[in-house]
Amino acid sequence: MGEPVIVEAARTPIGKRGGWLSGVIAPKLLSIVQQEVLKRTGINPESVDQIIGGCVTQAGQQASNVTRNAWLTAGIGYSPGATTIDCQCGSGAQANAFIQGLIATGGARIGIGCGVEQMSQVPLGTAARGGGGYYKDAETWPWDDPPNGQFGAAQRVAERRGITRKQLDELGVQSQKKAAVAWAEGRFDREIVPVVDAPQVDGNGEMTGENIWVEKDQGLRETTIESLSNLRPVIEGELHTAGTSSQISDGAAAVLWMDSDTAKERDIKSRAKISYHTMVGSDPYYLLDGPVDATQKMLDQSKYSISDFDLFECNEAFASVLLSWAQVHDVPLEKVNVNGGAIALGHPVGCTGSRLITTILHELERQDKELGFITMCQGGALGIAIVIERI
Repeated sequence: MGEPVIVEAARTPIGKRGGWLSGVIAPKLLSIVQQEVLKRTGINPESVDQIIGGCVTQAGQQASNVTRNAWLTAGIGYSPGATTIDCQCGSGAQANAFIQGLIATGGARIGIGCGVEQMSQVPLGTAARGGGGYYKDAETWPWDDPPNGQFGAAQRVAERRGITRKQLDELGVQSQKKAAVAWAEGRFDREIVPVVDAPQVDGNGEMTGENIWVEKDQGLRETTIESLSNLRPVIEGELHTAGTSSQISDGAAAVLWMDSDTAKERDIKSRAKISYHTMVGSDPYYLLDGPVDATQKMLDQSKYSISDFDLFECNEAFASVLLSWAQVHDVPLEKVNVNGGAIALGHPVGCTGSRLITTILHELERQDKELGFITMCQGGALGIAIVIERI
């Protein structure tokens, strides 16, 4: 038995809320990338042992194990086991860790770690409002909810680190500029699988009868420091605006894993492995500062130091999250999110962890670099850290 290795990774473009992908149901979005990674490697679908997918809002079309429903949507076999998990924004990343573990223990030889979120049709919070009564005790867990909420937490993180509105705006501008360059230079071409015949909806969410080919992220927009500085904060008197926060989005991503011996037998190239993965709980008052703690745990438990990494992906849920993490760990910003982040590309929450693995793998290969680091904050005051190493 060999070691778990990544052999392929792909993602859909990311659509804006109410935008190009808002008419494509979640099982269909996820099915597209599940099948694409098999197509690229020539793997027979019936050879897949396990599929684990991340999805945060498991309600409506995303309920009842959307990972399994996505697979069955393709009509190409029924044998792979399938599981859907929710650990908020890190769900797609944790799904890959679980697939890695299954292969490491012999429970699978071929597996897919993936994630999806159709936020236009299934808004965040839908499951929590689903008729079973409110799911938290506000006296013991107030942090996810207004007025404390995610924007309130982003504000507290900024205040904790002394981060200014100007610094937030500068990061928002850079995210958009980097993404524009990446698309202009074709950097995303290898990781994107177009969504063909995506049904379009009007402003009322009704189908227009038009279908389009979607092959580019929709969230990019012309951005300057002047335009961002003129935006009003989402919460009056605070710092974050729509230009320094991640975009509500639709999208899916998938990573194909194999046992390295199985890959060799099938003459499929082993491209990368995850050398370290952890998820930690962090202070609920700050809620979104999990990347700081997850990164520290990685540094404490592994052989790596910050200077070892060629590239970093830190999810831009809010600009203060990235800036706090970079400040504490002295991370060189020129190596972070080199093709833009969630402020520009979007953040379909259950998808993003798999999307980050996909993006950093392809960029490490493009630059012929070896070592990447991924981190992200998560609802529920969690944080993830992943070391990805090319083989």
